[in-house]
Amino acid sequence: MRLLNVFTMKLEEYFGSQIPGYDILSHCWGTEEITFGDINGSTWREKDGALKIVNASFQCRSRANHQRRYIWIDTCCIDKSSSAELSEAINSMYNWYKRSVVCFAYLGDVDKDVEDEIRKSRWFTRGWTLQELVAPKEVIFFDKNWNYLGDKNTLSTLLSQITTIPEAVLANPPRHRSCSLARKMSWAAGRETTREEDIAYCLLGLFEVNMPLLYGEGARAFIRLQEEIIKETDDQSLFAW
Repeated sequence: MRLLNVFTMKLEEYFGSQIPGYDILSHCWGTEEITFGDINGSTWREKDGALKIVNASFQCRSRANHQRRYIWIDTCCIDKSSSAELSEAINSMYNWYKRSVVCFAYLGDVDKDVEDEIRKSRWFTRGWTLQELVAPKEVIFFDKNWNYLGDKNTLSTLLSQITTIPEAVLANPPRHRSCSLARKMSWAAGRETTREEDIAYCLLGLFEVNMPLLYGEGARAFIRLQEEIIKETDDQSLFAW
């Protein structure tokens, strides 16, 4: 697992039991994100996307009283030029969010702590952010200026209303296993991904399956997802989807 050191702002790689405690970022991608290639260079701070990296790193440092040194950010911690690495990362991502100490959810289109603005945030419409809400033990929400909005516990009623995810699951993520397959699929209804295949790939962790990524397969990805899920269960509610 590749992590960003929030003091040196350099990437470091760890494996298995050697992986240290880390925070993690959940966000919607913008037009000028800092990539793996950028973060290894010297001019990345000049890009528009740099501020998100810097502010997330600051939150990691300050909230842990300078004791936590690492954060994982998808844009710069995955070498997407490697199909093997990308496949491993997507199949591991739910567990990476689950194992994080704190997840920072950045709502880049919310500029004040108003319930209606939070409800309308694009963050709640994206496929990938579903697992990023469910999996972590602690999720802290920030507005576009990195002002604190609340956390998964204090906002649980609102979050449940927006997403239809039961408050009991938000409070205790493993309880999602007690929900039917159809109910979990319903949480993803209406969510979107940039690439067609990702609407299936973003659900791998929630349904606890692994499968190779085949970009270019289109809608076939969702069929493969269903096939993998049904191997592990006799819950026929899946076929309602």
